[in-house]
Amino acid sequence: MDKGIENLISARKLLKASVEKSKAMSLSLEKAGPRLDEISQRLPSLEVAIRPIRAQNDALSAVGGHINRAVVPAAAVLKVFDAIHGLEKSLSDPQSDLAGYLGVLKRLEEALRFLGENCGMAIQWLADIVEYLEDHKVADERFISGLKKALKGLRELEAGEEKGHLDGALLEVSLNRLENEFRRLLTDNSVPLPMSSPNSTDEHACIAPSPLPVSIIQKLQAILGRLIANDRLDNCISIYVEVRSSNVRASLQALNLDYLEISVSEFNDVASIDGYITQWGRHLEFAVKHLFEAEYKLCNDVFERMGLDVWKSCFAKIAAQAGMIAFLQFGKTVTESKKDPIKLLKLLDIFASLSKLRLDFNRLFGGAPCAEIQNLTRDLIKSVIEGACEIFWELLVQAELQRHTPPPPDCSIPRVVTFITDYCNKLLGDDYKPILTQVLVIERSWKHEKYQERILTNELLNLVKAIEQNLETWSKGYEDPVQSYLFLMNNHWHLFKYLKGTKLGGLLGDSWLREHEEYKEYYSTTYLRESWGKLPALLSREGLILFSGGRATARNLVKQRLKSFNEAFDEMYKKQSNWVIADKEVREKTCSLIIQTIVPVYRSYMQNYGPLVEQDQSASKYAKYTAQSIEKMFNTLFLPKILKHGSFKVRHPSGKFNNGVVDQYQTSPTVK
Repeated sequence: MDKGIENLISARKLLKASVEKSKAMSLSLEKAGPRLDEISQRLPSLEVAIRPIRAQNDALSAVGGHINRAVVPAAAVLKVFDAIHGLEKSLSDPQSDLAGYLGVLKRLEEALRFLGENCGMAIQWLADIVEYLEDHKVADERFISGLKKALKGLRELEAGEEKGHLDGALLEVSLNRLENEFRRLLTDNSVPLPMSSPNSTDEHACIAPSPLPVSIIQKLQAILGRLIANDRLDNCISIYVEVRSSNVRASLQALNLDYLEISVSEFNDVASIDGYITQWGRHLEFAVKHLFEAEYKLCNDVFERMGLDVWKSCFAKIAAQAGMIAFLQFGKTVTESKKDPIKLLKLLDIFASLSKLRLDFNRLFGGAPCAEIQNLTRDLIKSVIEGACEIFWELLVQAELQRHTPPPPDCSIPRVVTFITDYCNKLLGDDYKPILTQVLVIERSWKHEKYQERILTNELLNLVKAIEQNLETWSKGYEDPVQSYLFLMNNHWHLFKYLKGTKLGGLLGDSWLREHEEYKEYYSTTYLRESWGKLPALLSREGLILFSGGRATARNLVKQRLKSFNEAFDEMYKKQSNWVIADKEVREKTCSLIIQTIVPVYRSYMQNYGPLVEQDQSASKYAKYTAQSIEKMFNTLFLPKILKHGSFKVRHPSGKFNNGVVDQYQTSPTVK
C-alpha cells in the first residue's frame, strides 16, 4: 500500500511538472510570434544576399578574378585622391615661399593628371564586372541596378565640368592665389617714373633701365611657367597690362595732360593753344624715350619665353591704354583746326617732334600688334604734311588779297607787313627751314614731282615782293599825299631796319636793303617839305622891315600872318596827332626835324613882332603859342597807340581763307 501511495505521489509530481512546462511553452510561443513576423519580412532580402551562393559553381569561381581586376586600379585611384588632399596642407603662402609653393603645385598637377588619366579606366573596369554579374545572373537585378546608377553618376562626373574639380577645386584655388601673387609682385614694384627735366630731354637717352629688379622678373617668370601650364596666359597678360599701364598713366598724370582731351570746338585757333603744342612735343618725347621704352624692354624680359608675338602684343596693349593714342589724337585735333599761318609753324613743330622720334616709333611700335598706333601715326603725319603745304602755298595768294584792303589811317606799319617779314625769317631760320624743306620734299614725292632746291626761298621772295606791291597800292589809297609819304617812310624803314642782318635780309641782298633805306630818306624829306615845311612861309617878314605905313598897319599884318600860321598849325597838328611812327629812332628824328623847321622861325618871329600884338586885347588869339609850347607839342606827335593785335586771316566755314584777312586798323603797337 505504501508502495502505491508513493507511485501516486510520483505521478502527481510528474503531472504537475508537465503542466508547468506547458504553461512555460505557451508563454514562449506568445513571445515568439512577433519575432517570427520580423523574420518573415527579412526573408526576401536574405534571399537576395545568399542568392550568389546559389549560383553555378563555375560562375562563382570566375567572378573573383573579375572583381579583383576592377578593385585594384580603383583602389589606386582612391589612394592618389587621398594623397592630393594631403598636399593641401603643404601649399603655403606663395609670398613667403614661392619656390616651395610652386614645387607643391607641380606635384598637385601631376597627381591630378594621374587621376584624369586613370579614373576613366577604373570606371570602365567596374562597369565590366557589373556587366559580368548581370550576364551570369550572379546578383539580384535590384543590386545590379544600384551598381549601374552609381557608375552612371561617376561617368557624368568624369566627363563633365566637374572633372577639373576632382580635387575639390584645390588646384583652381591654388592657381588663383598664384595670380594674386603675380599681381602683388607687379604692383609693389611698379613705381611712377618722374619727368625730372621737362624743359630738356637728352637726345641720346634711348634705352631706359628696366623698371623691375632682376629677382622680381625671375619670380614673375617662374609664376608664369605654372600659370601658362594651366592655360592661364591670358589672365597673366590682363593683370600685367592693367598694372603696368596704370603705372605709366600715373607717371604721365604728374605732367598735367588734360590738354590732350581738348577738342577743335574748344579753341578759336592754333595760337590759343600754342603753349600746349610746345608741351606736347616735350611730353611725347619723355613718354616714348623713357616710359614706353622701359615698358618695351620689361615686356621682353618678362614674356620673352612666350615668344615675340606674346610680349609685343602685351606692350601694344600697354601703350594704347596708357595714353599713346591720346598723344596722337591731340596732334590730329591740331591739324583739324582753322587754317592760319601760325598753324603752319605749329604743324612743323609737330612734324619735327615726330621726325625726331621716328626711329623710336619704328622700333617700339613697328610690329603687327601696334597696328592701331601705326595707322594713327601715319594718318597724323599725312595730315600734318598736307595741312602745312596747303597753308604754305596759299601764303602768297593771301598776301596779294591784302592789296584790296584800305591802308591804316594812322600811317603805321600794317600788321600783315610785320607779320610776313617776321614769318619769313622764322621759316628761313635753323628751327624751321630744314623741317619745311623736308615736308615740301615729301609732298613733291607724293605727287611724283621733283623737288627744286630754291622752291622754298623763291616762294618767300615772291611773298616779300607781294608786300612791296601792297605798300605801293596802299600808299595810293590816301586822299592826302602827305599821309602817303609818312606811310611809305614808316614801311620802307621797317623793311630796311628789321630785315638787315636777318636770314631774309641776307637772301634779299644789300642792294635791296640800301634801296629801302634810300626810299625812307626820300619820303621823309618829301613828307617834311610837303607838310610842316610850308608853315615858315606863313610867317613872312615881307613888308614889315621896310614898312613905313605905321605901327597899326604893321600890327595888322602880324595878326594876319599869325592867324594864318595858327590855323594851318592847328589843322595840321590835329590831323597828324593821330598818325604813328612806331620806330623810336625815326620818330625822334622826325620830330627833331619838324622842330628845327618850325621852332627857330617861330621864336625869331615872335621875338621881333610878338610885342606888336601882345599888348592888344585879343593878343591870346594871335600869340596863341610860345616856342616852348610848340616844341613840347611836337615831341608828343606820332606816339604809338596801344591797339589790339590782328590775325593774318579768318577762315570760311568751307575751310578757305577769307578775302578780308586783315583789319588794317590792327597795326603793330610795338614801340621800338
